[in-house]
Amino acid sequence: MAMSAGPAEGGDETPMSEINVVPLTDVMLVLLIIFLITVPVVMQTVPVSLPKVRFEPTTTKPENVSLSVRGDGAGGCEVYWNLTPVNSEELLDRAVAKLEDEIERQGGVENLTEETMPEAHIRGDINTPYKCIGGAIFTMQRAGFARVGFISEPPPGGVVTRM
Repeated sequence: MAMSAGPAEGGDETPMSEINVVPLTDVMLVLLIIFLITVPVVMQTVPVSLPKVRFEPTTTKPENVSLSVRGDGAGGCEVYWNLTPVNSEELLDRAVAKLEDEIERQGGVENLTEETMPEAHIRGDINTPYKCIGGAIFTMQRAGFARVGFISEPPPGGVVTRM
């Protein structure tokens, strides 16, 4: 805002109360341009299609491997083969032995099909760190298990529907 106390047209020394709006207009135009440029950049979205999860009871075959994974609270991981605690090396050794036994039981690698191949089922709660789950998946895939699935519990009172 500007105010002048100099002589006016009539010669009286009256204060001039006109506001200089040019700086205000300049600032508003700059802000408008900034918003016009940044809003489309911020509003771009990435299309993500999340799976529709419904509770479907799984049929477990005796040759499947059941793993339970959880964090130990100190930054480490605890992995259980059925109810037996195992470390990473024991997990790999057991998984390889299980797969070799299954191949021998089927009569060789050529007799294995998608349906007869054993699966690894991993159970972990919501508080389990991702590195623990990811490590178990990596170890099972390294052992030769092609199918690794997750076991979860449906929300209480949820409706069971097939999609």
